[in-house]
Amino acid sequence: MPVPISLTIDEDNQCLVGSVGSGEPLKWPLADVRELADQAGQDHMVIQLTHDPVQRIFLPDHDLAPRLPNRTKRAKVTKRGPLIVWAIAAVASVALIIFVLVPTMANQLARFIPPEGERALGEVTFEQIRTALDQTGLNPVPVCDNRDGLAALSKMEDRLQAALPEPHPLTVSVLDHDMINAFALPGNYVVFFRGLIDEAQTPEEISAVFAHEIGHVVSRDPTRHALRSAGSLGVLGLLFGDFAGGAAVLFLAERLIEAQYSQEAEADADVFAHAVLRDAGIAPSSLATMFERFRELGGDAGPFVAHFLSHPALGDRIQAARDATPKGFEAVPILTAQEWRALQNICD
Repeated sequence: MPVPISLTIDEDNQCLVGSVGSGEPLKWPLADVRELADQAGQDHMVIQLTHDPVQRIFLPDHDLAPRLPNRTKRAKVTKRGPLIVWAIAAVASVALIIFVLVPTMANQLARFIPPEGERALGEVTFEQIRTALDQTGLNPVPVCDNRDGLAALSKMEDRLQAALPEPHPLTVSVLDHDMINAFALPGNYVVFFRGLIDEAQTPEEISAVFAHEIGHVVSRDPTRHALRSAGSLGVLGLLFGDFAGGAAVLFLAERLIEAQYSQEAEADADVFAHAVLRDAGIAPSSLATMFERFRELGGDAGPFVAHFLSHPALGDRIQAARDATPKGFEAVPILTAQEWRALQNICD
């Protein structure tokens, strides 16, 4: 509660002295007095002592201003050590939450999400991705629907499905976008981009990518990745304000498109693909051919290639795919020449 105070200047000691209404003495060195900025009214002056953030003195005018040599100077931070320690602790805490706690919770939570909930998550994310990739902002990226092309893709899926350890219903789509990419989403979604089909030279290369993404679906890698990304966005939202709007949607879509699974998850998906391709009568070396083809494109091929190139053991993965192909393996063509052309024109 404000109380009246009488003030004078001690010229000898260069101090502001006075007594509070209760008689308590006050002695402020003029060099340590600061004027508070951003005051609502300009007809009075508010001052404080640098090391006392609580007490304030309200003056009716600015007559004292010329006698305060440091009134606008920022106070020195006298105890930087504790501030640095707290700052490091805060950064470490955030890192611990994002890189340890959130992934652990995501892995646990993924086990309890019911299929219908996972399906809904994949459906919503798929539509978000279509919208996020649209350059005009007017329409989502179209889903390719050429009937003959869809029939060829369905035939490829049936061949791979027959080789799975158990039936795994999938929702397979091709987006009419030139990005060289394919990815899996929660709820058994597998998505191809037209750019990937355009760059492939054989249907077996597409089937190898298909089998690899099915491996991620079966292991529920996309669900765990989506939960980790959403959890990280929540932490960032608490730190930096409203991070739950359009920017969060775009960021989450980008994270899912360019999913950087762990090297263990990638290796597991490769091994899964080797077995499925073998049982489907397709040479697992098709996966190696695909790796080599897109490695030649280098950094110009977008996130799909960058994803595979981000793993330093790519050469080992290529060799593993070749080693997984038995000597004398008799491959059975997965599509006819006409069906392959139809798949290449699926977006026409």
